Amino acid sequence: MNRARLRDLGITIGQLPTGRHNAITDVPGILVGHATIMHDAPRVARTGVTVILPRDGAIWQDAVFGGFHSFNGCGEMTGLPWLEESGMIGTPIAITNTAAVGAVWDALTAYGFEHGHGDAFLPMVAETHDGWLNDLAAFSVGRVHVDTALAAARSGPVDEGNVGGGTGMICHAFKGGIGTSSRLAATAAGEFVVGALVQANYGDREQLRVDGVAVGRELNADQIALPWSLPQRAGSIIVVVATNAPLVADQCRRLARRATVGLARVGGVGHNGSGDLFLAFATGNHLPQGQQSLYGLQMVPQTQIDMLFEAVAEAVEEAILNALVAAETLTGFQGHTAYALPLDALQRIMQK
Repeated sequence: MNRARLRDLGITIGQLPTGRHNAITDVPGILVGHATIMHDAPRVARTGVTVILPRDGAIWQDAVFGGFHSFNGCGEMTGLPWLEESGMIGTPIAITNTAAVGAVWDALTAYGFEHGHGDAFLPMVAETHDGWLNDLAAFSVGRVHVDTALAAARSGPVDEGNVGGGTGMICHAFKGGIGTSSRLAATAAGEFVVGALVQANYGDREQLRVDGVAVGRELNADQIALPWSLPQRAGSIIVVVATNAPLVADQCRRLARRATVGLARVGGVGHNGSGDLFLAFATGNHLPQGQQSLYGLQMVPQTQIDMLFEAVAEAVEEAILNALVAAETLTGFQGHTAYALPLDALQRIMQK
């Protein structure tokens, strides 16, 4: 069966409606771009970089309120001290592999200088470890790939699975990678879009659940080979949540924490060696850089925020599953193979 998205298989997650593309790009002004690196010589590369640009790329001049949550902190996301201090994000967000964080940070900083965006940047770069399929020591990600991802950033449908930063990732012992989803959240204050994008690289096979069904127990190692010979718990997931709701920084932090609910529904528990880092931002207020007068802000009442929490949980859950069903079997570094989640078997299990 050709790879698909979860809803193409007749599997619907949650109660809330999705946006047009069921992607983080349903939030107005959000662009996503990938650069995928796949070659065997001179060193094996199964890696890349994914970028998220709020405000149609004008994030350098017009910041957004944001917040983060570290569910388990065995990972890296740069820029968090300033985000915690200021509550604002003023650069693109990038996701890549563990060894490429510095290179991607340098590239985003250089891009900011070269495009006249000022002289003080703290880019946000997050990572998960793809060293089972990718030769991390080759340092394959460079400036050209960040520039390619930025140039490729678009609204509309988002490529998923073995693309960008998710190229070499493994999720619940199946091939993982990039996934995305969105929800429409109706509140008394208005209807807002909530979108999530994940780089999924975590989890045990036996804990995988799809809409509450213990799929991982059915598709155990006797059915589909594990990528490694011994059980491994190390792994990570990066979650980026976006909304067009007018939220302030504390509310963004509250949204970021709710990504934990979506992760748990799929079977993530935050193992000791996992870097489970969640970022949320809201575009509903404008924060022009350098403005000297008072900002005019709006804020969704706290009593109206529950539907946004539910939207985060549903979107994150489905984004992870979209990463799994989109990803294809991949062989890489030292001949290691991560097998794709078999979609025909998934459908049979869910139809029971």
